[in-house]
Formats: sequence, C-alpha cells, structure tokens
Amino acid sequence: MKTALVTGAAGFVGRHMEAELLRRGWSVDVCDIDDYAGGIDAHDIFRACRDVYDLVVHAAATAPHRAAIDGLPMNMALDLALDAAMFEWAVRTGQRRVLYLSSSAAYPIDYQRDFATARPLSEAMVRFDRYNIGTPDASYGWAKLTGERMAAAAVLAGLPVHVVRPFSGYGEDQGVDWPFGAFLDRARRREDPFLIWGTGEQVRDWIHIDDVVTGALAVVDADVREPINLCTGVGTSMRDLAAMMCAEAGYRAAFDLREDAPAGVACRVGDPTRMLDVYRPGVSLAEGVRRAMRALVGQ
Repeated sequence: MKTALVTGAAGFVGRHMEAELLRRGWSVDVCDIDDYAGGIDAHDIFRACRDVYDLVVHAAATAPHRAAIDGLPMNMALDLALDAAMFEWAVRTGQRRVLYLSSSAAYPIDYQRDFATARPLSEAMVRFDRYNIGTPDASYGWAKLTGERMAAAAVLAGLPVHVVRPFSGYGEDQGVDWPFGAFLDRARRREDPFLIWGTGEQVRDWIHIDDVVTGALAVVDADVREPINLCTGVGTSMRDLAAMMCAEAGYRAAFDLREDAPAGVACRVGDPTRMLDVYRPGVSLAEGVRRAMRALVGQ
C-alpha cells in the first residue's frame, strides 16, 4: 500500500487531498499547524518523524486568504519557517517525493495590476535566473516564491519535488474567509444588497477543488518536475460570480461594493497550456456553483 503524509489537513485543500488519496487506497497520515484542534503539529513531525512516505503533500500555510494576506504580513515568517522545516526534514529523512502547493500569488503583480496590461500568467513568468524576477502578491506571494526556491534547492540535494500553482480554488465546503465561501453564505441568506469587496470587477480564474486535487496528483503521476499552473484559463469577475450565486439561489440582488476593503489585483487568470499536457479540468464554474447550492439545500 502506498503511503502519504498530508500537511495542512485541517485546511480546504489538505482535507480534500486526504480524502482523494484515501479514496485511491493510500494509507494517509495527516498533520497541520499548531492550532489544529486535536491533531498533530506539523513542526513536531518535522522535528521527530523518521517515517519515509511515498508522497508528502505540503499544503499547510497560515491563513492564505485576502484579509490575512493584506492585514497580517508577518504570517510570511511563519510560512517560511514551516516550508524550511518541511524541506529540511524531507531531504534529511529521504522522503520519496514531495508535492509542494505553491500559489498563483507567486506571479509578478506587474502582469495583474490593471486590465490594460493583464495577460494570462504562464509558468515561464517566474524565473530564478533573472536579476529581477518580479514582485509577487504581498508577503504571501513572497513566501510561496521563496518556497519554490527552497524546492529547487531540495531538488539539487536529491529530493524529487513537484510544484503546482493553484489559482482561485473553490468548493461547496470552503470557509467564509474566501470569496466563494463568503458569496455562497450570502446567497444562502439571500443577502440584499449583496456585499462584494472592491469594485466587483476583479477577475479571477476559478478552479474547483476536485480539479485542484486531481490535477495536482496527475502532475505527480506524470512525474512532471517543472512548476505547473492549476487553472482553467477562464476569467470571471467577482460581480459575475455573485450574480451566478444569486441566480442559483433564486433571487436578484443589488451589490454593496466596498472599495476600501482588501480586494487584491485587478486580473489574475492562468495559462493552462502546460497543465493540459497532463490534466484537463472537469468542473465548470457554473457546475461548481450548482453543486455548492445543492449541497446547501441538502443540509
């Protein structure tokens, strides 16, 4: 039986990754960061564990949502320490391979600041052999960019590492700190006016959590060793997503736009070309919204 360790198992991606690996017949151990109620602290694993896993999925991070990214910049220090401890442990103990969950936040914001200059974000836009690699999105982007640099160092030390860059992952059980989860909760309550942070015109590349997980594992199965986007290549604005949610809930709402709230960059859409060689997303945003609303009705 194949064995895996999933870090960040209390989080959105981590718990779905654990469920998928279990569904595939893997034996899975889990851990999270120190506020994981009743669970094992990842730092304790990295200090003391000598088990060797077929796959280590490193999804743990500190509150990777917009309010924390903009409001808690010192989370960067916590995330860097976590990634450094994981890679040092993985090399020292001879882990068989690591799947590192990076982020689209690692991309230079110069390509995302406004609609006039925005373009699909391709993996080649992040290069460590340049004098200026471009400024990523806030401290969280710097943490993920540095995590990718640690991954490259671990590869030089002999560790097989796969790096994926998920764009805006979403799903029916996502928390309300993320836009999709927050919008779903507002639609459930038939909120009117419907609150949207920013202008509502911010565009994101929404990818269902099923496609994030199965796409990431497809990268591992294909033994791809270069970073790969997990995205759809399709951009949808916050305003349009809110309208889809309201329509699925059976009502129309006015929008309450809070332009002083954290909103992120203007446009972030991925280039799926490299990913399509190994995986093709199967859940459209419309279907994802339908699934989420049906799950609420079933509660």
